[in-house]
Amino acid sequence: MSPISSVIADRSTARINSSKRSRLGFKLAVAIINLGCCLGIPALPASKAISAENIYLDYGPLEFSLSVKSLEIYAKEGKIESDFNTFAGYLQPAQLEQLKTALSTKADLSPLAIAQFLYSYQGEKILERIGRVIKTSARQPGFYALRSALILAAADEREGLTLLNVLKKYPTQGIRIDSNQGFAIVGSISEIIQKSERAFAAVEREASAERNENLAASNLLPISSNDFSYRQQLLTLRDRQRKRTFPVDLYLPQTEGKTPLIVISHGLGSDRTTFAYLAKYLAARGFAVAVPEHPGSNSSQIQDLLEGFANDVTPPRELVDRPLDIKFLLDELEANYSQQLNTQQVGIIGQSFGAYTALALAGAELNFDNLRSECSNLEDTFNISLLLQCLALELPRREYQLRDRRIVAAIAINPLVSAVFGQAGMSEIEIPVMLMSGSADPVTPALAEQIMPFTWLTTEQKYLALLKGGTHFSVLNESSGSIPVPQRAIGPSPRIAQNYLKQLSLAFFKTYISERQDFRAYLSANYAARISRQEFPISLVRSLNREKLEAAP
Repeated sequence: MSPISSVIADRSTARINSSKRSRLGFKLAVAIINLGCCLGIPALPASKAISAENIYLDYGPLEFSLSVKSLEIYAKEGKIESDFNTFAGYLQPAQLEQLKTALSTKADLSPLAIAQFLYSYQGEKILERIGRVIKTSARQPGFYALRSALILAAADEREGLTLLNVLKKYPTQGIRIDSNQGFAIVGSISEIIQKSERAFAAVEREASAERNENLAASNLLPISSNDFSYRQQLLTLRDRQRKRTFPVDLYLPQTEGKTPLIVISHGLGSDRTTFAYLAKYLAARGFAVAVPEHPGSNSSQIQDLLEGFANDVTPPRELVDRPLDIKFLLDELEANYSQQLNTQQVGIIGQSFGAYTALALAGAELNFDNLRSECSNLEDTFNISLLLQCLALELPRREYQLRDRRIVAAIAINPLVSAVFGQAGMSEIEIPVMLMSGSADPVTPALAEQIMPFTWLTTEQKYLALLKGGTHFSVLNESSGSIPVPQRAIGPSPRIAQNYLKQLSLAFFKTYISERQDFRAYLSANYAARISRQEFPISLVRSLNREKLEAAP
């Protein structure tokens, strides 16, 4: 057995902390006896390593089995063996073909990248949840077995990381599916879907009502003016107090007088090119745009994690450092560009982690009491964003002064707020805010992270835009970032979503930064309907409360 294909040593603790992981170095050369200690199975030579032969489904007092070999024959040859025939009878031909594809589709990820993620805080929480359904033959949680199977499959140079190979590498003689846990999860997901669909219906009903109140905006033509040339500069900022250096792309239009300023904060795993299309669009319409790259949560951070040079998806301190990056940026621009830029009335746009950043600067406050409550049962959540939000509990508990009064208007796209801010934290925002949400976003679920938090806002100037079918990646520049995103995860046409963002952000900042009241009409349900595309519709509302959400059919 090569060192790469050896199994990473598991420890009895649920989570290995970062310093220990760093000392271990994630060497993939630990002998199989370590895995045996953790799983309670005897260690065997590599040539006789245990691997799953059957998949067992417990259903009450009944037990059904399916051989892994029969799945392998079907995936590779298309033949349906006798023991698979019973299960295949419940599937349509198209579903059978999808199963065949799913079993054999290869993910191009290295064993080190898989190991690094599965040993991260977020990876372990996901494994814990899955391990309650997919268990060992001895009915023990499949946490460690799943982790070793995924790493071993990725290390297999011949077959690679496929679902079939993960089944074959599962290090117990059988894989046991706990149907009770499975059905409980299905029931919980169904309830979430029903509540979400009811919320989406409420937003659409409110949008319809607001359209009827203001019919004049129905005749507005899409904004298309492109009046200014601009130049792009690369700045390198060094915050010596925090020992933090980061680049900034600055787009400067050729305007007279002080130019209004917009800051764009990218999400986790992205970089300053992700929203370059939006920065250029706004610069061509008279706004200076500063796009910093946050070094602890950019694409390089994720690449370092996958290559073994970082231990976590992002350090907890990044929840504080990101807003401080923007504060430091504004200080530097004020010191060096005071004759060119209006740094006292600044707009901000952020997506995902960047949306958290924008809202923190807008006045939302960290809510440690709410975090302790919301993060107490992470093993039962389907809200992936909590795995990032709950990192805040590792920060020293004190008051963090993240609000910046120079920020006077904010757009938050796919924000994560339910635990880290909660209702009390969101209600502290006093400036105009627009939340943008995607109905098909599994990372920051629309109902929990945008629609319900919208009802918590107390500022009068608030807007909620809902992209029906939009995902967490819909408005991102799909050519940027280090993590390839499957087309299905991107959702409907990104060009349509990006156009929505261009139109609404321009109208929003013209209204609240440039104080152009003639653009206020564009911030309406009617104008959203005017630019909405049937294949990827958008709704915009200014008012929504919990009663309307609960009353929706």
